[in-house]
Amino acid sequence: MRKIFSILCLLLVAVVAMPCTNLIVGKKASTDGSVIISYSSDSYGMFSSLYYKPRMKHAKGAMRQLYHYETSNYLGEIPEPEETYQVTGFLNEYQLSIMETTFGGRPELDGGPGMMDYGSLMWIALERCKTAREAIKLVDELCQEYGYQCSGESFTIADKNEVWIMELIGKGKEEKGAVWVALRMPDDMISAHANHSRIRKFPLKDKENCMYSKDVITFARKKGYFNGKDKDFSFSEAYAPIDFGAKRYCEARVWSFFNKWAAEDMKPYMPYAMGEDIDLETKQPIEGIPHEMPLWVKPKQFLSTQDVKDMMRDHYEGTPMDITEGLGSLPWQMPYRVTPLSYKVDGKEYFNERPISTVQSSAIYVAQMRDWLPDYIGGVLWFGNDDANMVALTPIYSCLESVPECYSSKLANATTFNFRNAYWMCNWVSNMVYYRYNLLFPELQAVRDRIEKDFNSVQDLMETKAKEMSESEGKKFLSDYSLRMASMMMDEWMQLAQKLIVKYNDMCVKKVDEKGDYILTPGGEPVAPQRPGYPEHYLRKMVEESGEKYLIKQ
Repeated sequence: MRKIFSILCLLLVAVVAMPCTNLIVGKKASTDGSVIISYSSDSYGMFSSLYYKPRMKHAKGAMRQLYHYETSNYLGEIPEPEETYQVTGFLNEYQLSIMETTFGGRPELDGGPGMMDYGSLMWIALERCKTAREAIKLVDELCQEYGYQCSGESFTIADKNEVWIMELIGKGKEEKGAVWVALRMPDDMISAHANHSRIRKFPLKDKENCMYSKDVITFARKKGYFNGKDKDFSFSEAYAPIDFGAKRYCEARVWSFFNKWAAEDMKPYMPYAMGEDIDLETKQPIEGIPHEMPLWVKPKQFLSTQDVKDMMRDHYEGTPMDITEGLGSLPWQMPYRVTPLSYKVDGKEYFNERPISTVQSSAIYVAQMRDWLPDYIGGVLWFGNDDANMVALTPIYSCLESVPECYSSKLANATTFNFRNAYWMCNWVSNMVYYRYNLLFPELQAVRDRIEKDFNSVQDLMETKAKEMSESEGKKFLSDYSLRMASMMMDEWMQLAQKLIVKYNDMCVKKVDEKGDYILTPGGEPVAPQRPGYPEHYLRKMVEESGEKYLIKQ
């Protein structure tokens, strides 16, 4: 099979701007009946704080101001309803959660008239809706009334009972509104989307499990994107034609999740995910291999919330796309690549892999919703600033009464550092670790895993205590607990930062005993440190590159 590794590396502009990942687990696919969805907010240079808006009553005539999710630019204002619900991150007080990935789609449909961006759609729906179905209908109403100005979006819209995947794209600069389709995922399935439209054909007559805009097909016909029978209409093929970049950068992340957890063998889909399913000479699909993946699959075993957290740390380990080897990994097997995704050398274009876990993540969200618990206990958002692999996610309950200081924007922003801010504290640590990864990461991993294990071990106890209290007392108890755990994580990360700079200063490693204490001379000074130098595999590459230039001649 021919390899496709070069000039077909074309990526949609929107994917470069906001490349995110959502993983999705239905309540009958999880270990305890939780609905679980995740979101990495991946954007170069973006500063993230934990969004928080309490439940509010609004006077008649009150207006809600809209600001763009990525740029914070003012978009306009719309009337407020009489009451809005509390929203923490992307989870509201009724255990409704909405997360997204940008798929871009046809560029001529971007930038439509109106003031709704995808972030506004998400937060307004969370402020005004209790269920996923309500949210889908409201998103449609908002787009039609106020217009949609962004490129194509895939939304994960989930409540404590069900999960929907909604894909939406605008109508271009000449026409107001959006076209969309939404499908309910079966409860015993898992799914994912990662910056490419994944809904293809859909059941037009299944009103219980499928919703769509009335003009989703007729608009495609009018624009010349589709001319077949309605039953053969594919949303993805019409509005987001796939290319190499959409496969290798986007669908590959979905494949990696499925490959680890699906009951069916996902190896037959590997050529598609790697962008190797097209013959370079004929430009035609290669026969005998799949050219698309299922929208959802049945898992081989139940997934826990921790399983989803850990999957958000994936770098294609153990697959042909594993990036822990090669010159790009630098001497210490860094499972990341310096951006951008593609680069040119001598007129030819090459690319880097784009795994789920990535350096440009500004925040990670894993929402857990449980229908057997009161909403203020059942809804918990596991949150962290920076790449999921490099942080411990802390529990933030949907009854939060105030934002933890470390997750707020009070002390810092994209250009202002503060040691008490989690975005900067966690980025500071991870940026120490990246370039000496296999030396320093075990230190970070040990702290990260210990913290999350502790959080998991006391979750049932904390929630049992909250249930034994009155509702108001239980809400305050869980809110205070959320604040304490965020503060504890920050204390641990400050200690980790100090340990890394002391132990690994100047590319050396201070010697420690079996307890982890520094080994000192009788006079109290550290003994001579270890000087690990470069790993042998990298030294060989250095010699290959320099020849005998640095050979010690006797």
